[in-house]
Amino acid sequence: MNKFKIFSITFLIATTIVQAQDIEQAKKSLDAEQYEKAKIMLKNIIKTNPNNGKAEFLLGNIYLKQNIEDSAKIFFQNGLSATDGARFSTIGLGQIDLEAGNITAAQAKFDQVIKALKKKDTEEYVYIAQAYMNNSKPDYKTAITILNKAKLISPNDASIKLALGDAFYGDKNQNDAYASYRDAYSDDNTLIRAKMQLGVLLKGAKAYTEAIKAFDEVVALNPNYGPVYREFAETYYYWANNKPATYTDNIAKALSNYEKYMSLTDYSLTSRMRHADFLILAKDYKDLEIEANKMKELDKVNPRILRYLGYSSYQNGNYDSAISALTDFTTKGTNKIISGDYFYLGLSKIGKSVSADGKTVDATMLTNGTADLKKSLDMDIVMANGLNEIGKKYFTQKLYSLASPIFELAISNPDSRNYLEDNVYYGLSVLAENRGKDVKLIDKIALAKADKSMDNVITGNATYQEAYLYKARINNTLEKDDIMTANYQKYVDLVIAKGTDEVTKNKAKITESYNTMAAYFANTDKAKAKEYFGKTLAIDPTNAYALESLKILK
Repeated sequence: MNKFKIFSITFLIATTIVQAQDIEQAKKSLDAEQYEKAKIMLKNIIKTNPNNGKAEFLLGNIYLKQNIEDSAKIFFQNGLSATDGARFSTIGLGQIDLEAGNITAAQAKFDQVIKALKKKDTEEYVYIAQAYMNNSKPDYKTAITILNKAKLISPNDASIKLALGDAFYGDKNQNDAYASYRDAYSDDNTLIRAKMQLGVLLKGAKAYTEAIKAFDEVVALNPNYGPVYREFAETYYYWANNKPATYTDNIAKALSNYEKYMSLTDYSLTSRMRHADFLILAKDYKDLEIEANKMKELDKVNPRILRYLGYSSYQNGNYDSAISALTDFTTKGTNKIISGDYFYLGLSKIGKSVSADGKTVDATMLTNGTADLKKSLDMDIVMANGLNEIGKKYFTQKLYSLASPIFELAISNPDSRNYLEDNVYYGLSVLAENRGKDVKLIDKIALAKADKSMDNVITGNATYQEAYLYKARINNTLEKDDIMTANYQKYVDLVIAKGTDEVTKNKAKITESYNTMAAYFANTDKAKAKEYFGKTLAIDPTNAYALESLKILK
């Protein structure tokens, strides 16, 4: 009997050691972002020992990372009844409270856990701090406070320093983040993520060459560490967008490294969605459509797939498919809608509003599309940056009724990188729609806005001569002759000040200015009118309008 007891105790100890080792392997898979592999390992641990509360907690945490809160909550609830490590699941439920905005309930759960800790326990502090960091409204300062308490208990714990690095990084304290990551890796060189984060700091500082070198060092240590290839991809992506001359080469490298990241992590639906998000950033819409259809095969009901189908369908010119997918996504269920959803829905409707021959426009569809674009900008005004290229496409096609509302929305963001150019195009689009119409039919409100847009350009760049010309033309259409004349004169003065070559280059616009001003003065000041017609003939002696007008004035 005693031998049996000894055997049972030995077996129990051995089982505990094996499960602890399995937990550590699962944590390594989590760190490597191999979530499906980690899930399988943790489920096997729970199957062998249903009282392993830590395994339940870690499994719940994976589902939280994948935004599957219902499943996470189930595992956390299961973990509460475990005889070993139940307090970890209390932390998990506290994180769900934080996400729901119930800070008081979360704090009560965290206090309950801390109160039950032994003197040298610190792991729970780390997970509580991560709960504050890993939600949609992170509280990095609280996380730092909690981690500093843990550091007082165990000053040499590398995992605490790694978590502090994340907290400082989130709090935009680059110096302390660097020191924490450096010290974490120095204390435990198996924490390869700490080494990688040193490169992430360089990426954030736009030191792209140095960041790539830092990530190369990580690859030299472990070429199969998947997350580093995601960091490569993001670095090349930011590099491409900040240095347009490198765009083609660096975007290709970004996409290649993201594929490498996928191959070293997993091809689960969640990972594919993250890949799809990156393809949107990289504007690789052909591959996005392929990826969206693969996701559809994995899960025919997941609503986010509609987003990817909508975005890619718009970019590939399939407006009907885009409208269908994005309308479903934005109107059904409790989907978390982002500005891009309304952005692409609006653009799809605007694209659909144009007839196949490009000659007619469905006014209702155009109005609906413009309303969706406004919703997008109301959610995130930065989206206005993306309207410039689209508006110019319609302007070039002489679809001014489409271009003008797009540019009007674009200039609603005065901080847009295209703000002055968008103002110019808005004014020109409105002018093109109204010029030549009977004064009773022109859109005076839109023309007044167009006039104001040229004022915005002049305020931003007072020497941009074309703005005065366009302002003159707008006011000519509005029959505001005094404002028209003043701006034609300003245009002419700026051109002449630049010398003979500039006058020759802008001959047609100068004669337009002189002739239009002369026509205005013909009714009130014939001498002035003759003077301006004379200026026209000085640079264009055969100008028919000036010659005929002078005959009449005589």
